[in-house]
Amino acid sequence: MSKRRYVARGVPGGYRIWDNKGRRWWGDLYELCPDDLLTELNSTADPDRISTLLKRYRALKR
Repeated sequence: MSKRRYVARGVPGGYRIWDNKGRRWWGDLYELCPDDLLTELNSTADPDRISTLLKRYRALKR
């Protein structure tokens, strides 16, 4: 069984996305992990789809 590339991890103050392949945090800190982002991370974890979702939530924070 292979490890998922991207996983949402709880950190102080919310959630961040961990990239197992790059071994680094990916994206911003979120106070709440959005449901559709969490669903994508737990299913196919398509990097393009994740990037689109992150851009949408980043824009909403402004």
